[in-house]
Amino acid sequence: MTNSSTSPYGYTETLERGTGKFASFAVAFAFVSIATGIFTTYGSVLNSSGPMGIWTWPIVIIGQVAVALLLGSLAARIPVTGYAYQWVSRLANPILGWITGWISFTFLAIVVVAVDYTVAATVVPALFDFTGTPLTSFEITAGVLLLQAILVGLSTKWTERVNNFAVTAELIGMIALVVLLFIVGVLAHKLSVGNLFSRGDIPAEGYWSFGTATSVGPWMLGFLLGAFTIVGFESAANLAEETKTPEIVVPRAMWQAVLASGILGFLFLLVVTAAVNDPTTLAQSGTPIADIIRDILGSFVGTALLVLVAIAIFACGLVILMSGVRLVWAMSRDQRFPGWQVLHKVSPRFRTPANATVFMAATSAVILGIFSTSTDALFKLFSAATLLPASIYAITIALYIATRKKLPASTGFSLGRWEVPVLVVAVVWLVFELSLFRDASFKDPWLYVLAMVAIGAVYLGYLLITRGRDGLKMPEMASIDAELDAELDAVK
Repeated sequence: MTNSSTSPYGYTETLERGTGKFASFAVAFAFVSIATGIFTTYGSVLNSSGPMGIWTWPIVIIGQVAVALLLGSLAARIPVTGYAYQWVSRLANPILGWITGWISFTFLAIVVVAVDYTVAATVVPALFDFTGTPLTSFEITAGVLLLQAILVGLSTKWTERVNNFAVTAELIGMIALVVLLFIVGVLAHKLSVGNLFSRGDIPAEGYWSFGTATSVGPWMLGFLLGAFTIVGFESAANLAEETKTPEIVVPRAMWQAVLASGILGFLFLLVVTAAVNDPTTLAQSGTPIADIIRDILGSFVGTALLVLVAIAIFACGLVILMSGVRLVWAMSRDQRFPGWQVLHKVSPRFRTPANATVFMAATSAVILGIFSTSTDALFKLFSAATLLPASIYAITIALYIATRKKLPASTGFSLGRWEVPVLVVAVVWLVFELSLFRDASFKDPWLYVLAMVAIGAVYLGYLLITRGRDGLKMPEMASIDAELDAELDAVK
């Protein structure tokens, strides 16, 4: 049932509040999607860091859990659709909030293409045994994107049902794969612990180096495996106005999704890497994970894995698109997104931001057209999709540090005495993560980011000229718990 009351943050609620605990967790888990991330980037790690590159994964998890806990604290205090855009607007000012929102939009617009492109460039060709071309990759990706847009635009309930099924399948499938690979691998004597500490063909000299001003050391590049995969958990916060008791449910969904993904993903990486026969040859494969599983468990299970990965990738792209739609809708509701006059509307028939859905899908289609002509399109897409969330997290955490003592209390989720240690871990991790992108190989992703920022700057300038700073003011900050207590008192 649609809630038409006024929220504690100055908005009239127009979306249906039906997202429960598992659905919220599933949104966060699907965006992370370890099946998608590991399947897509494992070959790159073998090329850049060798099998030993997987040991960067636990460090990424520790850092991202810290980030998730801090963002969860904000989600509990400001449970409003628009996540980082809303948080930064209230922690700092509407101008910086708008910039963060625009960066978030550029991230979501490109990461849905990066994820869907994986299906077209690697999974589908492997499933149906054909050699893909830029044209077939474009056509398949566009088709997947269209299906996701139709689902998101027509029904939030069915979008969540599809995602819940996909996440359940991914959890069961990944656990089963870990167990089967370990048991069969041991019985067939195909697991080698030595692989876990092998550099492959990567030279020993400079392997552990931090690199130079424009390059990153071999082992350090391995962090990109986890950095690309363990992102987007905050998407649960972007459905806050559709979630039941979001101040409690959303923060837990975020950190639990990161922790579950981290543990399960690392177990999978350990057993898969132990099963590697020839790292050099495997690194040249477009589907190294599937090759390993076929070798250990046979072609039937290998094909089943590809089907599982295809389902996980579809759900991942689905959630990303839905999150992007909610962000565009939230910024349009505040009358500060290009075309807001149309994009802020909620379909009276479907109870979804249908116009924002069409816009988000069309934007991603344009990005797809631009990148699909490149021979290394997948790497460029993934790189940009890793750089942007790291920047968003850094901005948000920096403002959290500056304003945390002024923030209203929340009984929904609180770090208590652990807040300062968690902050230290998050800051150290984010500074290190951002330093990885100084490598010259990230030139094109940086150019994409700069181009999108420039476009945003033009529109921001237009807003400031036509409305002035006062025209960008946000509703006042408020404590969700105080509002809930007031509502209870009023009922009594």
